[in-house]
Amino acid sequence: MATPVERLADRLDDLLPQTQCRRCGFDGCRPYALAMAEGLSGPNRCPPGGPGTLQALADALGVEPPAGLDAETGAFGAPTVVVIDESVCIGCAKCLPACPVDAIVGARRYMHTVLAAECSGCDLCIPACPVDCITVQPAADEPLSDAAIAARAVTLRRRIAARAAREARTRAETARRLAAPPADVAGAP
Repeated sequence: MATPVERLADRLDDLLPQTQCRRCGFDGCRPYALAMAEGLSGPNRCPPGGPGTLQALADALGVEPPAGLDAETGAFGAPTVVVIDESVCIGCAKCLPACPVDAIVGARRYMHTVLAAECSGCDLCIPACPVDCITVQPAADEPLSDAAIAARAVTLRRRIAARAAREARTRAETARRLAAPPADVAGAP
């Protein structure tokens, strides 16, 4: 049974945009929601969420919304996506595991590209790129509405869950293979 803190963290996580960008200073939206529920952080650390998310988080916490974002997190801005300069990409594949929503497609030794409609704008792939071929650009001409941010969060949550399930299957398959005796030894006395 969930504790009151866990239930509040669930509500707060549902309000966050699920970009997993870490601009809040936490490892993702869920850890940030848990820190708010435990009283360790305020609702003013989510730039991608915009003013609507700030207000919704403050309401859920029963506090007055701060005037703006925490100084460490920057400012509210229009959503962004990343773009890979395919003429510079060397196909190292280091950006693939960095993307929490699997918005980058490609394979080792082949150029990569970003599915802009799937990109959360977290920018976590940028430091992973050894040749600096990834840049940031606006995702839209104007900031998303609160309803659009909420709808996008649902989509991103599904993509994050699908990636986690795929990684769990891969880990289980690897563990199974490592636990099985080699085929040439299996029948030996």
